[in-house]
Amino acid sequence: MKQPGAAIETQPSQRHYGLDWLRIAAFGLLILYHVAMAFAPWTWVIHTPYRYTALIPPMALLTPWRLALLFAVSGYASRRLFDRSGGARAFARSRALRLLVPLAFGMAVLVPLEMWVRVMETGYRSGYLHFWAVDYWRVGTFHGREFPSWEHLWFVAYLAAYSLLLAAAIDRFGARLFAGLDRLADWFAQGARLLWVPIALLVTLRLALLFVAPESQGLLRDWSGHALYVPVFLFGFALAGAPQLWPAIGRGWKAALLIAGVAGAIAVTIEMRYPGSAVPSHAWMALNRAARVTMAWCMIVALFHIAESYWNRDHRWRRPLAEAVFPFYIVHHPAIVLIAWYSLPLRLGALAEFALLLSGTAAVCLATYLVGREIGWLRPLIGLSPLARDRRSARRARPVPGVP
Repeated sequence: MKQPGAAIETQPSQRHYGLDWLRIAAFGLLILYHVAMAFAPWTWVIHTPYRYTALIPPMALLTPWRLALLFAVSGYASRRLFDRSGGARAFARSRALRLLVPLAFGMAVLVPLEMWVRVMETGYRSGYLHFWAVDYWRVGTFHGREFPSWEHLWFVAYLAAYSLLLAAAIDRFGARLFAGLDRLADWFAQGARLLWVPIALLVTLRLALLFVAPESQGLLRDWSGHALYVPVFLFGFALAGAPQLWPAIGRGWKAALLIAGVAGAIAVTIEMRYPGSAVPSHAWMALNRAARVTMAWCMIVALFHIAESYWNRDHRWRRPLAEAVFPFYIVHHPAIVLIAWYSLPLRLGALAEFALLLSGTAAVCLATYLVGREIGWLRPLIGLSPLARDRRSARRARPVPGVP
């Protein structure tokens, strides 16, 4: 019997190109979503002078599943990384370097830009350098804003926490954990269990927390978020080692898409009925939360099937786009906020403002990636692997003449 913490025997696994494309598309939607938030009638970091209620339906259809999908894809990628890492502790080290280093860099260099704009909106008068050197590092409330903050980088913090906790569980329980995941996968692979059982569990858990735990973002207090993100992250991790689940996904994807459509219609209807900061009754609130988690799971099932069946092929653009996703994510949010802040005095029309925000954000993201990937010390700070490792991989991958 293997002792806890012993190395786990894993089989090398082929990269799933479809999930790479799904991850690229999901992060692209996320950037577009955040640009649209500057025009939506919801509370956000910064707003243009324009508010469009017509944005509510499409954005309400994206909100329930866009982040859950990213956690599911990240779980799948985490299993692939674990399989190549050689053990739980090596996996934990690689995840810490790849996630915590960009998180620290972002909180020291990028998040202060957003927080400066936030306090400027409430009357702060000092320049950015004074803010960064004196006021940013405080703990508590300042000009109505909570410090410290990781703003949009909360996703990186959550993903790092889930990955490191999972690594600790693997190190402690060893092969027993993987055996348990295999048994669960075999059970879920039967019939329509993969569709209905997670819906029932997620809805029950979400409603149980609804009036008990406040809905508040924060690693140690976001119980409603963890109730969705942890299960879908673990699903992605299990799926990467359980090919028997793919036929179950294939059987259920059409029903999942139909259920997602119904749940999305409910979510949009409630959002339109109670726009902005309006608070619905307890019954409507419970229905809304149930519809949202149902839609999240069903969209994961449907989109994973699409990625497996239609997108699982390579292309020369896949690798650079997949590599660029993390740097794009890290810098897109402060880029949107700063461009919006400095364009407000220009009094641009709505279409011109949208074009400026979208093109300016894309330019900042692209420049960050193209420049950052060539600078060895900068690569880990923006979420890229060390340059030397990339070069060694390229040499190993170079085809030998005469060998297919």
